[in-house]
Amino acid sequence: MTKVEKFAWSLGSCLVFAGLILAWQMVADAQLLPKAFFPGPDRTWAALQKGFSNGSLWADTLLTLRRMALGWALASLTGIALGVVIGLSERARIFILPMFEAIRPLPASAIAPLAILLFGLSDTMILILVAFGALWPALLTTAHGISVVHIRRREVARSLGMTRLSFAWKIALPASMPDILSGLRLALTVALILTVVGEMITVQGGLGALIINGARRFNSPNIFAGIVLLGLIGLLTNAGLSIVQNHLLRWQRR
Repeated sequence: MTKVEKFAWSLGSCLVFAGLILAWQMVADAQLLPKAFFPGPDRTWAALQKGFSNGSLWADTLLTLRRMALGWALASLTGIALGVVIGLSERARIFILPMFEAIRPLPASAIAPLAILLFGLSDTMILILVAFGALWPALLTTAHGISVVHIRRREVARSLGMTRLSFAWKIALPASMPDILSGLRLALTVALILTVVGEMITVQGGLGALIINGARRFNSPNIFAGIVLLGLIGLLTNAGLSIVQNHLLRWQRR
């Protein structure tokens, strides 16, 4: 794709986005929906300005980001470590992987009552909830990537007398990096969703608590302000990880 084509696509995306904002404002002004439940961009922007000017939105946004990052990091490290072990061992894939596949479909929100019972309405409970849900994309993509490393590479490693740890670090992990990074991007999205769910349950600050409190008080501008910020967080974090992924995988384009 040429630079001109990229610019045209970017311009088109901006125009579509501007059109959606305009349509949103027109629907709100026409009061097709009750004004108390459907604020326009103007009232949402006013809520954002007010929240950032008094510092409350800064605190909530940073708290959500911290919880999401910690849960995602814990899930990523654990998932990659377990994925390497399972990917390198055929016995582990036979005996352990089916158990993980059976647990994986369990909704993370279903373990929320157990997490509350064990850790109370605390940051630890949110962290466990996020880590549990975000673990599976990282674990399963890593296990798959490691297990399908070409047989010739395994034979070369054996002929060189490499240990399993050395093979994993020097050959298997770099070769499976596309799978791992794709899993980490998916895990990041899951981490954001579950962070908001945990904050709505515990109501211990963060954008999730802002949204649920706004719903309880019929403060729709605050609800929409929280949703807008969550959308921006998802967009920017995914874009940032995409840049990292493109940088680490630049060798594929050579």
